Formats: sequence, C-alpha cells, structure tokens
Amino acid sequence: MSKIERIEAGSRMSEAVIYDGKVYTAGVIAGETIGKSVFEQTTDVLAQIDELLAQAGSDKTRILKANIWLTDMRNFDQLNKAWDAWVVAGQAPARATVEAKLAATGYDVEIMVEAALGKN
Repeated sequence: MSKIERIEAGSRMSEAVIYDGKVYTAGVIAGETIGKSVFEQTTDVLAQIDELLAQAGSDKTRILKANIWLTDMRNFDQLNKAWDAWVVAGQAPARATVEAKLAATGYDVEIMVEAALGKN
C-alpha cells in the first residue's frame, strides 16, 4: 500500500496530497492579487501551482488534469491569455473550465490540478 504524504497540511485541508505516484492540489486561489484582474489572478495562481508541484517532486509538464472555476465566463480570454503563456507547448493537460461562485468576493479564479510525480 502506498504512503499518503501531505504538503502544507492544515486543520481543514492540505495544499496538496501525494499518493500512488500522483500529486493532487487543493483549489488554488489568488494570494497577493485578490481583487485584481483575472489575468493577474491566474498568473498568481499558476505560480503557486508551480511551487506546489516542485515541493511534491513534479512540474507543469506532468499535469494530467486541470479543473478551473471562473466567476464570470466573460473573463475566459484573460484566463486563457495567462494559461497559454504558462503551459508548455505539447504538454497541455486535459482541462475543464466552469463558471461558479467562489468562497469570497475578490477571488475570480480557482485552479486545481492532478499531476504525475517526476520530471519530463
């Protein structure tokens, strides 16, 4: 049986969980860019995802799946501008983006990923 490892485990949730050769992140939201544009928030979120994946022993080229929540689909182009600049050509994961209310005002994008461990 594989060991379960937790990254930045808190009382309510872990920022990421490693199990059976994969890393699963929690939904990542804006840090210092809360209330700013969707492009800025997405860039912030993707940088945080890079950090979590590095802590787990993976990177964005190993992402298998991304779930994205956006508070307003009219901002889809801003999200994609940041995403397209970040994702590695030929290494894009399966992805879904849906419109949804997020936990608090000022958060306009949330991204959760699943990735294989290791580096390409």
